[in-house]
Amino acid sequence: MDRLRRLSFRWIRFEIEIHLPEECQSLFVTVRPTDTIKDLRVYLVKQGITSWKKYFYYNERQLGEYEAIKDVNITKGSVILLRKNNQSQSGPEPNLQYLRGTPV
Repeated sequence: MDRLRRLSFRWIRFEIEIHLPEECQSLFVTVRPTDTIKDLRVYLVKQGITSWKKYFYYNERQLGEYEAIKDVNITKGSVILLRKNNQSQSGPEPNLQYLRGTPV
């Protein structure tokens, strides 16, 4: 049964939203549960969106490059934020409260 579940992850796909606050843009991406954050980054570069020195955030937590979508509990309709890590710069910190795993 466990093997069947692992094999089914290759075929399951769902849509998530990636929000880019610097560009005032959102886009929808179809992902598999086994995709990593690095796979998302590669997809964005292919679409012409730079992610240089930017970080993915979900549920107010910065995501690592090699974390799988299923490991961080990203589900259908989730919103992921892609922004610069500007903690060393002055200015207000963006509010991440709306990214609680539910669509906006």
